[in-house]
Amino acid sequence: MIIAAKYFFNDKNNIMESEYDSLLQELYTAILSIDAEKLKTKKGREKTNTDKLLYNPKELNTSIKNKLNPGGWIPFKLKCEYPTALYTKSYIDKYGSSIPKFSGATREIDFVKGDLGVEVQFGKYAFMAYDILGKMVILHNRRIINAGVEIVPVRRMSKSMSTGVSYFEQIVWDLENRGASNLDIPVLLIGIDS
Repeated sequence: MIIAAKYFFNDKNNIMESEYDSLLQELYTAILSIDAEKLKTKKGREKTNTDKLLYNPKELNTSIKNKLNPGGWIPFKLKCEYPTALYTKSYIDKYGSSIPKFSGATREIDFVKGDLGVEVQFGKYAFMAYDILGKMVILHNRRIINAGVEIVPVRRMSKSMSTGVSYFEQIVWDLENRGASNLDIPVLLIGIDS
């Protein structure tokens, strides 16, 4: 794969390249070592790509994982305890015994090394925005990470994936037009292509 584009979000002090340079070099090396063309193994099922071979998101994720895990990049799961104290008395009276218990709920990030978190996203657009504006902020508030990296395909690569896959240009436009808030952490978006 190649690194086709980079965008630094909320990195006004340039900490991504100064404090995380060696970790970013590890990520770049892993990305560049993957032959994405060998991962065109998913058979298209939508009208626009019936029987066409597409990039397989699971295999892309596994390839990146196989490159990063030996270097100490590990997944992280944060256990969630969802509040039930906000239920109304009438709701509890009516459904109390059938209200499901919340056990095993987590927020997960693909990789953490030091205090840098990495998400690889080949899914729908909403997941990409949630990773950057929700999940990474939560993990920062819990002192798991201080900065993040989101690895996504550029538009050209997404055209050879299932329909609805998000892409780099899409989230950059939104982030630039939304702007950063005081909650946001520094995030490097990496746009990849084959």
